[in-house]
Amino acid sequence: MFSYEVEQYFYDEVAPRLAGDIAVAQCFASTRRMQKQAAEHGIDHIIATLMEDLRLEYPISGEKRAVLSSKQVYASLTWLAKFHRSSWTYKPQDLRLFLLPPLEEALRRQEDPNSGGKALWLNGGYTYLATRRQEYRMLVQDKSSEWSGAFCTSVDGEPSLAEQVADFLTPRGRPFETYIHGDVKSENLFSTQSGNDVVFFDFQYAGIGLGVCDLAKLFTCSIPMDMLTSHEPVPAELEMDERERRLLSHYWRILSDGRHGRKLPVYEWNDFLRHWETALVDWCRFQASWGFWGNTKWLEARVRYIIKDDAWRAWLASEAGTDGAVGSRQEE
Repeated sequence: MFSYEVEQYFYDEVAPRLAGDIAVAQCFASTRRMQKQAAEHGIDHIIATLMEDLRLEYPISGEKRAVLSSKQVYASLTWLAKFHRSSWTYKPQDLRLFLLPPLEEALRRQEDPNSGGKALWLNGGYTYLATRRQEYRMLVQDKSSEWSGAFCTSVDGEPSLAEQVADFLTPRGRPFETYIHGDVKSENLFSTQSGNDVVFFDFQYAGIGLGVCDLAKLFTCSIPMDMLTSHEPVPAELEMDERERRLLSHYWRILSDGRHGRKLPVYEWNDFLRHWETALVDWCRFQASWGFWGNTKWLEARVRYIIKDDAWRAWLASEAGTDGAVGSRQEE
């Protein structure tokens, strides 16, 4: 039910403020806009939203667990980059407005019905560690999984690698944080016949986060393997391939473009890559505890390489307990 509230807020408050070149469904009416009238008719417990039919302009459905075409891939990266970039310009700074992880939000409202979040999720998505503690405990106990030791081992009482990664990715008002879709996959998009333009829908898990978290799921679940790596078969450990870098560069260039007098964070390429690596590790942690699907061999190979990289581990350790000053500079 919280997720439906979030989706209505997105279409009522966020979508109208997106840049004009970002395709999104128009909301014609919602019960959020008619709370008083609904209460007068005794239907205040109903959540309903009436939106335009995207298929008139975007007739091609991405389909469940389908692989996108090359044109659709680049169109998706373009849409996401523009969406993430646009969100930087109006994201509220008061984090108290956002919904906590579901069980925490429910407890907050139970203790004080007037204290609940009124915006999007504080942490976009539904796979981050705070929502997956039960699965994480199962992974801790699953000694047959290589990822149990890799992600869940705690040395001398220090946080495990999974916990360190989750801590870094948890939103806390850093400049490079933006709104993310939260469930980026082929099933949640339509495209034009040519595949040159796409539109995403299903914003139930929209919230604050790092844009690379949207990319991690898209790359693993919907992008053809041969667009990620030239290796066949994929080795056990895999450094970033030029094909993967090409896709990331396309996204990053658009994300970093279009300031036009607006104050936007300077998001350096090297910082972006560290965030990307961290998002892959977190996404792999979720799949390891939930079940793997998609470009599994690529994902696991990339994460094996990343977590053995002393430079990445040193960077992650340096971020612990900081306020995320990276990317804090602004450009006029």
